[in-house]
Amino acid sequence: MPSRQSVLVTGAGGVGRAVIEHLRADDVPVRVLVRRDDDRAAMLRRLGAEVVLGDLTRPETVAAGLRDVDRMYFAMPVSRDHLLAATVVATVAREYGDLDVLVGMSQMTVSQMTATSTDESHQQRLHWLAEQVLDWSGLPVVHVRPTSFLDNPLFTTLAARSIRDGGTLALPFGDGRTSPVAVADVARVVAALLTGRRGHLDHVYELTGPRVMDMTEMAGAYARALGRSVVYADVPLERWREEVLSRAGLPAHVEDHIVTMCRLHRENRYDRATGDVERVTGVPAQTVEEFVAARRDQYLGPQPAHRLG
Repeated sequence: MPSRQSVLVTGAGGVGRAVIEHLRADDVPVRVLVRRDDDRAAMLRRLGAEVVLGDLTRPETVAAGLRDVDRMYFAMPVSRDHLLAATVVATVAREYGDLDVLVGMSQMTVSQMTATSTDESHQQRLHWLAEQVLDWSGLPVVHVRPTSFLDNPLFTTLAARSIRDGGTLALPFGDGRTSPVAVADVARVVAALLTGRRGHLDHVYELTGPRVMDMTEMAGAYARALGRSVVYADVPLERWREEVLSRAGLPAHVEDHIVTMCRLHRENRYDRATGDVERVTGVPAQTVEEFVAARRDQYLGPQPAHRLG
């Protein structure tokens, strides 16, 4: 393995971990910046990544993480510190780094925002501002803007609960259309961009599932994947917030972001589909039906084994 570290990964959540797995499968040296040396850090070491402690809001730790790195993946969980972290990364990378590419995780909502728009969540506004800062830095930045994730609890744990309880996909999306994308597909794109396998890099990639559908059509995809009746139940947003979301114990910033996502779905702001996943990786994005079918037990619970004889 060469002494020069190739990729610094700053977000080791769902997408980040899958990106690390792709890179290590190709024997790409990876350094991961984490805030705590815990079980997740141990898991990353088992994948073959170098783990270093740091904080994206502390310039000295970002500078240490960037030492001898030529590619970087910048991401972090939903956080009020997102803009501060992006500013620190841009400033430190410009002064101390030598990057060939910086792949930044953003959100597709940014593509519809302006400098003065106010309909979006505070988190979405932070992503818009972070993109501006990274662009102003003059670094070789590539923005990845996924739409809603299929792996989001809205489409997984919460959907599973309402499907098991009453055969419904109960969400406050109204008649809005959407095209959620799987974490695995986003990770494939990020890994391909970091390894430069697909040649010339565009400035922005907008990642969605293969087609848009309304929630009645999505419920039909769940039904086909699970082999049982599933119908869409539109829940008033405020009632859903009070009866479902507020019981999750999320920070106010995160809860506000999720509520805004739901409202924007109702307003049809997620009615978009692109072919960027296939364009970058050569493989189409997963359909809702494929995603759900692969997680049948998660939605229906473990199925009893058939007895023979």
